[in-house]
Amino acid sequence: MAWTETHYSKIIGWLKILLPLLALGILSTLFLWSRTIDPTRAIPFSQVDVDALIREPRITEPDYTSVTEDGTALHFSAESARPDPATPGRASAIGLVGLIKTPDGIETSLSSRSGDVDPGAETITLQGDVIITSSLGYEMRTEDLKVMTDRTRLETGGNVTTNGPFGKISSGHMLLTRAGDQSGPYVLIFNQGVKLIYDPQE
Repeated sequence: MAWTETHYSKIIGWLKILLPLLALGILSTLFLWSRTIDPTRAIPFSQVDVDALIREPRITEPDYTSVTEDGTALHFSAESARPDPATPGRASAIGLVGLIKTPDGIETSLSSRSGDVDPGAETITLQGDVIITSSLGYEMRTEDLKVMTDRTRLETGGNVTTNGPFGKISSGHMLLTRAGDQSGPYVLIFNQGVKLIYDPQE
């Protein structure tokens, strides 16, 4: 028993010396084998150009909501918007989408590549590949559409092509508004070289 305890004590004593030396050897090996860090290959945390943001401040995913005098609800959003320094309150937007809902439940969705929001003029202008889709079954395409924010009024600035329940319409101008003093029924007007292709199957 005495010999076993003495043997055990010697082993413990040697381990107290050898284990720290072994740990130092492992750490030294790690440092010798480690590669030099190349700062040029560091992970880029951000690709944002700070100088460009200072020159051209932008708003990410802006949101605009309003209700017209005749009760139509407007909701517009965009991928980004840039304020116009020359006109306070005005902004140009990219990836503009919108939803217009009249008091009687008719919904019209809008989308375009770009546009302008001008609260001072009470207008939102959509530009570039404008698509207008109505819950009544109409789909219209144009390059320029002006939406009034104080009353129900949508007006194209040029040619428009329409697929409707009765066929296809092409014209140089389209206007959606309310008759009379904005209290009458909604009217959809096509003019300026209107062409109608009637499809009885549709």
